[in-house]
Amino acid sequence: MTIRNFPIVPSIVALFSILSSCQSVTEKTKEVINKGGETAGKTATEFIEGVSEGIDKTLQCDLVLSDKLQEKGLKLGKHTIENDSSGGENNKLVVYLIFDKEFKSSIQVKAFDKTGLECGRNRVQLNEKAGEARFIDVYFDRRTHLDVKSRILFE
Repeated sequence: MTIRNFPIVPSIVALFSILSSCQSVTEKTKEVINKGGETAGKTATEFIEGVSEGIDKTLQCDLVLSDKLQEKGLKLGKHTIENDSSGGENNKLVVYLIFDKEFKSSIQVKAFDKTGLECGRNRVQLNEKAGEARFIDVYFDRRTHLDVKSRILFE
């Protein structure tokens, strides 16, 4: 039994051989694609983390606590810059304050841009016991924009 001078059995064997090698190529291709996707996913995650860290660093301002407030037992912790709900952009300071001593007073917070010009101020009333710590929000005018290298003075 032959078709056009080709034996059927060798033709079938050749066909299976081709199909199985195609399947092997398909499996290898899937492996390569999966490894590539995994690598791309890791790279994208690392990129996003890097961008996030870069943004965190760029929005860090220089916070300065007056000597008078330091003598009263006030310390500064972590801070972030946020947008307030009135439509301001980067005009809300969230700062973690630590009270080593009882503190019942208001503090004035002044913002200066990167050139040293004052661009905002607000007063915050505090009534804290010794040993306490908490985040406080300092809202500046919605037109105040805390820049990359802004300096914020607590008096």
